[in-house]
Amino acid sequence: MTVFRESHKGINIDENEIARLDNFISSLILKGQSIHHICSNNLDTIMRSEKTIYNYVGYNLFSARNLDLPRKVRYRPRKKSTNDFKVDKSCRNGRTYEGFLNFLKLNPDTPVVEMDSVEGIKGGKVLLTIHFTDSLFMLAFIRDSNTSQSVIDVFNYLYQQLSPNVFKELFPVILTDNGSEFSNPLAIEFDKDGNRRTHIFYCDPSAPYQKGAAENNHELIRRIVPKGTSFNAFSQKDINLMMSHINSYGRKKLNDKSPFSLFSFLHGVDTLKILDAECIPPNDIILNPKLLKQS
Repeated sequence: MTVFRESHKGINIDENEIARLDNFISSLILKGQSIHHICSNNLDTIMRSEKTIYNYVGYNLFSARNLDLPRKVRYRPRKKSTNDFKVDKSCRNGRTYEGFLNFLKLNPDTPVVEMDSVEGIKGGKVLLTIHFTDSLFMLAFIRDSNTSQSVIDVFNYLYQQLSPNVFKELFPVILTDNGSEFSNPLAIEFDKDGNRRTHIFYCDPSAPYQKGAAENNHELIRRIVPKGTSFNAFSQKDINLMMSHINSYGRKKLNDKSPFSLFSFLHGVDTLKILDAECIPPNDIILNPKLLKQS
């Protein structure tokens, strides 16, 4: 195994993430593209600065080398290292938690959806969870990496599958945290033609309790896929199966009804079919690792 001695100098990246970036970036470099061009057109996929990518190439972490670059830009070394990727704080302008509360005051009957990420192992596949607070129903989507583009892709897929009207009914307001994967709200709030399809708001920094409604479902996910277990072997079909069992599980908050049954009442069976959600009979529900070992 390669040991990266440069880690104390600012290289802080695991092998899975190196492989992901190498697979994406090196092929474009070998086509003759500059790192500036690659980074400026793929920010939501790369999630790292142009300078950082030059450093990775310079440390020979990628299959592409300095000699493959059309023009090597040299940077002066800085005395103090900084984080490789910082969220553009401007994305929170007009989307703060206070703004969220004000929005609900003006629109008191608006249902809220909470969005979060659940990691397996660092640098591996990751889940995007979408929690409907009115029914406790949750969707989960497997993503190859925790990038903002992967989140955007999920919402574009849902918008296409559900139709604009159903999408707007399900996702009028989305509350999320300040993770870098949620740092491009405009690409989720508007479709490709500039039509608004939802509103996104952010919790205050270090205040995850402000969107704590999803925690019970996250705990159920961890019963099936314990913390520290990789999601890499799972497909979307596996995740849909897991969420069908979780959503079919009765809740005291719902008078022992299931999130599935309440969501079906609110939004209809046809919507559940589009979402590949299935009702599991109460005595057939499995909430431990055996569930996905059987799939």
